Amino acid sequence: MWGPEGWSESDLRVFGDPAALADADLLEIGSGAAQGSRWAARHAGRVVATDLSAGMLSRAAALNDQHDVALPLVLCDGTALPFADASFDLVFTAYGVVPFVADSQAVMREAARVLRPGGRFVFSTTHPVRWAFPDVPGPEGLSAYHSYFDRTPYVETDEDGTLTYAEHHRTLGDRVRELRAAGLVLEDLIEPEWPEDNHQVWGGWSPTRGEILPGTAIFVSRLPSR
Repeated sequence: MWGPEGWSESDLRVFGDPAALADADLLEIGSGAAQGSRWAARHAGRVVATDLSAGMLSRAAALNDQHDVALPLVLCDGTALPFADASFDLVFTAYGVVPFVADSQAVMREAARVLRPGGRFVFSTTHPVRWAFPDVPGPEGLSAYHSYFDRTPYVETDEDGTLTYAEHHRTLGDRVRELRAAGLVLEDLIEPEWPEDNHQVWGGWSPTRGEILPGTAIFVSRLPSR
């Protein structure tokens, strides 16, 4: 699933030709509990799931056992992947890694490094325009109140002042430049519309907002063949 709108890979086919996945090596970064990797494992030749959180990977291991899926899980930083150059045909993440690190350019460089020539890097993240609007599901979430160009990160702390959550905003232009600087070519930018049959409200996501504002941006890029 590429985002709260509910569009799946089977719907959008951003991985490319499904038939080509059978012999492909895939890497998911920021996999969380590895839902995306378990789906991919049914279609691809080899899939590896990675995340920085040991807790999330523990959950992934439990789900692997529950669903009888033999899926490798690797604890690592998305800005420093422990894989050799040109190891994978596809690197992907759905709402993982990219907005949660200050140096997202390093994420792009690492994705490009481990890709084979002609390989694809695909990621989805909150659409940058949402940064300018309050994260609430009702009509009040449709009035811009914050500068789209303000790249100050959103942070949460506990009562002791310890950082517990951080999310970093980049504009659409920033993301395109990050991909280009990593040597990747942007092939598509998908802004999925809110489906008429999706009536769910989840956090700041809702049909009310989805009808007016894009919620997700999916970047489809490729490492040029040499």
